[in-house]
Amino acid sequence: MAVEREDKLSFKNLQFFDVIFAGGPEELLKKFQKANHKVVFAADGILWPDKRLADKYPVVHIGKRYLNSGGFIGYAPYINRIVQQWNLQDNDDDQLFYTKIYIDPLKREAINITLDHKCKIFQTLNGAVDEVVLKFENGKARAKNTFYETLPVAINGNGPTKTTLYISHTGQECFTFYSRNPFIILLNYFGNYVPNSWTQDNGCTLCEFDTVDLSAVDLSALNTKRETQLVFGFLDEAFKIAFRCEEVSEVYHEKDIKVFFDKAKDEIKTIKIVGPEENLSQAEARNMGMDFCRQDENCDYYFSVDADVVLTNPRTLKILIEQNRKIIAPLVTRHGKLWSNFWGALSPDGYYARSEDYVDIVQGNRVGVWNVPYMANVYLIKGKILRSEMNERNYFVRDKLDPDMALCRNAREMRAGVQVNLPNASLHFRLYKGKKTPLLRKHSKCSAPQRWTSFPLAKWHIYSRENTLFNNQTCNTAPCPDVFWFPIFSEKACDELVEEMEHYGKWSGGKHHDSRISGGYENVPTDDIHMKQVDLENVWLHFIREFIAPVTLKVFAGYYTKGFALLNFVVKYSPERQRSLRPHHDASTFTINIALNNVGEDFQGGGCKFLRYNCSIESPRKGWSFMHPGRLTHLHEGLPVKNGTRYIAHLVDANSSEQPLVIKASQFLPVQASLISLVVQFKDISRHGTGKHNNEDKSLVVLKFG
Repeated sequence: MAVEREDKLSFKNLQFFDVIFAGGPEELLKKFQKANHKVVFAADGILWPDKRLADKYPVVHIGKRYLNSGGFIGYAPYINRIVQQWNLQDNDDDQLFYTKIYIDPLKREAINITLDHKCKIFQTLNGAVDEVVLKFENGKARAKNTFYETLPVAINGNGPTKTTLYISHTGQECFTFYSRNPFIILLNYFGNYVPNSWTQDNGCTLCEFDTVDLSAVDLSALNTKRETQLVFGFLDEAFKIAFRCEEVSEVYHEKDIKVFFDKAKDEIKTIKIVGPEENLSQAEARNMGMDFCRQDENCDYYFSVDADVVLTNPRTLKILIEQNRKIIAPLVTRHGKLWSNFWGALSPDGYYARSEDYVDIVQGNRVGVWNVPYMANVYLIKGKILRSEMNERNYFVRDKLDPDMALCRNAREMRAGVQVNLPNASLHFRLYKGKKTPLLRKHSKCSAPQRWTSFPLAKWHIYSRENTLFNNQTCNTAPCPDVFWFPIFSEKACDELVEEMEHYGKWSGGKHHDSRISGGYENVPTDDIHMKQVDLENVWLHFIREFIAPVTLKVFAGYYTKGFALLNFVVKYSPERQRSLRPHHDASTFTINIALNNVGEDFQGGGCKFLRYNCSIESPRKGWSFMHPGRLTHLHEGLPVKNGTRYIAHLVDANSSEQPLVIKASQFLPVQASLISLVVQFKDISRHGTGKHNNEDKSLVVLKFG
């Protein structure tokens, strides 16, 4: 490039693929002119490629010392004088070439070269992660260098990358880009905001850019690969959101898939079921599913959804496809948690790190389409991208990484350099916690913790028809004084809970001596199984807080439960084992009993009598509950079951039991017998809930299925 006019300005940035501009041309020109040199190169804190040249660099007291050729600006004649000295091969290192000119005092002074030591124009990210932050100012987003208090115009995500320029047979310049540069991830973070991609005043300014018309869409693969009892329900929901499913690939739950297929056979063309007998790893199964779309020229999109993702928005696919991105993954969160299916940053070793904006994105305080380094569980990939930029089959394998981590890293770093995008607007997704169970087990159904989790509980198990207790109307269904009944569980929920308890099978037998509770003695025993015994305690407490607490506000004005129930269990009544329960008070603020099967069909008799009011309640309908106060006012008994087996779920609210009884010893030292009597009486009234379990608390945990 030879330009004779000295006032002709040339701005040259070689690393075009890893640079974003934070400022405009006027700001750039002004800062260059203030430098008062003919050519200004970017400065770096790291010397590369020849560290032996460090001593030849001019001493710098404040700022970065070493040259970086990723960006430079200068008057064209002077840049021309530099490039005319090139006598190397095209694939030789250009930074070493410019470095040797700069460290030569005569050449440096003759051309009048300087470095942007304080990053006023150029900001290199390699080695500078801790000094650059995002700053919102005057309605714009900028990257600020906090060490030098400057606002760079160009940000360069420089680092260890490989870029090859070659000439195709048509004469067109082509580039092969392998990005193993960790600073590209930080550059992508800034690119989500800088210069005006997202601002505090205007939000996302690019979300509507380059969207597509969805008048004709073909969805070619719906892929589920996780073992969970919710597969059947998941497929029903997924079928509702799909436009047209050509192929479903599923590793587990063959029977459930076949049932679903029979329901949807007119819409689904083919189905491939891969069972555990084929001994495929998760990575191999995912590679196989993706390859179905890759090999089919008619596949426009590959949509992968893990079965532990609950999709509740019927516009899911349309919203994702409209964004017209190569890879896009909707935001998936866990109910009540900051956990989600994406990472906003990576640690130096390539694993999780929380970005500055992570919480705001998860909570919806910042809404946009975000370039993220990692996502999992649900994503959409364009079919043509799989056949071109991602045409290698083994994308889910990379060193010892999990398959989802391998996919994201391979997409970003292999030949494609494909970025992962994540929108968090107008979508409704949840990921529930599951517990992995063996593929081969005696029990034909999955264990209850996989089915009974917070979000699916609300989605499929809670009574969904119109209910006065949940729509801010007054409840007047009181069959006895201060006794209220209402529907709460679906029949499916009742059946699954009974099934799980019978599968566990360790009913207590209604004995007074009970090692499960503190003290080992139950004054009014029932034939029951505790929720803790089947790992359902945490889910049950969530149920109390989310669904029962609002009811208590309506029926017991001014009272709100914190969900501190100490004993929750399912009771079994039958003439052969325990047919009734003697009169007693519950040591609770209130008690709830939920009928888990049908009177008249599964059993005869049963019910509850409140002695003080001489008022009896027949066994409520399946899925219905009745709530009543505990302690002093509602002495009650369980009426006899005449034949069959009755199941009820029982919970007691123990808010007041959380505060221990504190008695000064000095009050009872003179009369020790009174102290003993008090303790015994206190234990006698502790029916259903004042003692803690001796067995270990087995809280529901998050496990990945492989």
